[in-house]
Amino acid sequence: MIERYGYAGRILRIDLSSGIIAHIPTMEYADRFLGGRGIAARIYWGEVPPEANAFDPENRLMFFTGPLAGFNGLGSSRWTVCGKSPLTMPEQFSYSNLGGGWGVQLKFAGYDGIVIQGKSDGPVYLFVDDGSAEIRDASALWGRSTIEVREMLKGELGSSVGVVACGPAGENMVRFASLLADQDASGSSGFGAVMGSKKLKAIAVRGSGRMVAANPDKLRELTRVVRELKSDLIGTGQQDLIAGPKMKKDVCYGCIGACIRQTFEAKDGTKGKFTCGSAWFYQERALRYYGQWNETPFFANRLCDGHGLDTDSVYTLIMWLSRCHKAGILSDDDTGIPLSKLGSLEFIETLVGKISLRDGFGDPLAQGLTRAADLVGRGAEQLITDYTSKAGNNSAYCPRMYLSSALLYAMEPRQPIQQLHEIAIPHFAWLGWLNKAEGSYLSSDLYRRVARRFWGSELAADFSTYEGKALATTKIQDREYAKESLILCDWMWPITHARYSEDHMGDPTLESRLLSAVMGKEVAEEELYRIGERIFNLQRAIAAREGHRGRESDRLPEPFHTRPLKASVQDPECLAPGKDGAVISRKGAVVDRERFEGMKDQYYQLRGWDVATGLQTKAKLEELDLHDVAADLEQRGLVGIHEETSE
Repeated sequence: MIERYGYAGRILRIDLSSGIIAHIPTMEYADRFLGGRGIAARIYWGEVPPEANAFDPENRLMFFTGPLAGFNGLGSSRWTVCGKSPLTMPEQFSYSNLGGGWGVQLKFAGYDGIVIQGKSDGPVYLFVDDGSAEIRDASALWGRSTIEVREMLKGELGSSVGVVACGPAGENMVRFASLLADQDASGSSGFGAVMGSKKLKAIAVRGSGRMVAANPDKLRELTRVVRELKSDLIGTGQQDLIAGPKMKKDVCYGCIGACIRQTFEAKDGTKGKFTCGSAWFYQERALRYYGQWNETPFFANRLCDGHGLDTDSVYTLIMWLSRCHKAGILSDDDTGIPLSKLGSLEFIETLVGKISLRDGFGDPLAQGLTRAADLVGRGAEQLITDYTSKAGNNSAYCPRMYLSSALLYAMEPRQPIQQLHEIAIPHFAWLGWLNKAEGSYLSSDLYRRVARRFWGSELAADFSTYEGKALATTKIQDREYAKESLILCDWMWPITHARYSEDHMGDPTLESRLLSAVMGKEVAEEELYRIGERIFNLQRAIAAREGHRGRESDRLPEPFHTRPLKASVQDPECLAPGKDGAVISRKGAVVDRERFEGMKDQYYQLRGWDVATGLQTKAKLEELDLHDVAADLEQRGLVGIHEETSE
């Protein structure tokens, strides 16, 4: 049927408490919520009580692909994991985005997603095989690392099977336990712990199907355009993050090609992903300790992946532990962790092991940064200065540097890396142009043109002013929520600038045109953004039910209003374009409290929400065809006043 182009057509539902396996028609959700995070959020809204805890059987753990998954040359093999996160404060709906090929395998097996509810009495794993599913005993897998589980299941079921698993950290419900899938694709937000709470060790998938587009000729033409427009990541400095001679490019299914994803092979033959944050989270510490680069950062990442720990959370914990040690609050003796040897392999082995098994001082650390600091007391909570989200993520693309990031961070349950990248990646390319890097082209003038086309005004590319940032935030959120539902690779989408086009401009219509070619139904650019706006408002409504209180909750940690910016990612001088493209430095900047509140005023007005409270309005929710959501929030007293003529 034509309406199923782009979709497998079914969602798998697993009740681990009863053992019942059922199916849901995807098309009940696809027209309004596309796929990915959109469908996951809609199912969550209808099924998870706001009072449920992350580790309760009532929580849903959802694995979803999007309508573009399974097509080559689009960078569309991403998949998402959603549910109530144990890491956020308070616990609330959150999400994680993974690559590799597991999501495509699920789609080829005949499912657009999996919804898991309940809790098993004993360890189990799920085997999904070409339209069928079976819950199997996982007693032999329990206690094993994610990497061991993957190899054991591939040995039992065949090398072509895709596997996602939690490690010992997930089994012990460490709040920042992660998932690991094929090609070392990792997923954060504490969903490894949710998996462990349900006694679900792994999901193995195998599929032989293939996806067919409604208009294959049009899709081929658009794929060619995308290939010709794709931009190399000029000026990111990523090549400096990874040392060592044995690096190999490792692409996800359907990759476009311009990605930094690589694997490393150590001297002992150990291989694994070693890219971006997972490559650098321990690198600086190891360099200080050993005085030169060695393989310790790689093994630190491998330890986290195997135990199932999110490296970003471990990174912020390490910074805090270092400060506590220097302040005399914590010592080697009272923690059982060699804090005096921070940067060594011994330190990271001990830290990861104790956290994953909740051994001794690892138990409070397993609660996550903020909760651990509260448990330690003695001023330890005052030493947390480097995070920007409700999940304790690090301050990458800091709001003091990127003013739009202030609103993006304030409104999300976790670090919204896809949204942050939309402005940061062009900024990296601009830095390449500023430093006269070979092949660079993104000038200040081009940056302003990109800002006008993608973010609503040239002011979005002026880092010296708070003006234009509220509008840019709405544009970024709507586009990125649609992207997170299609689902497209963050490194390549949106294509804001293009090395090989005549004017170096990207094309924001490509996503909607690709969706149209796949589905056989015309979807305009603005219509796609409208779907993104609907999904964003749905997630905001979920947050409201779970304790988010509009303006009151849309805030940043105090240090970003008081501690001056020292450096930015790959940019120690914090250089950026200012008015009319003039080069400025954000070094020493803070987020001005009054201007931040002014940005929120503008933002709420643009969103059609109540400016005074930051609450959504019934009129806006109904305009977005979220009538049941509006009625629910109104009954709970969680809607604001609609002001037709507010200025």
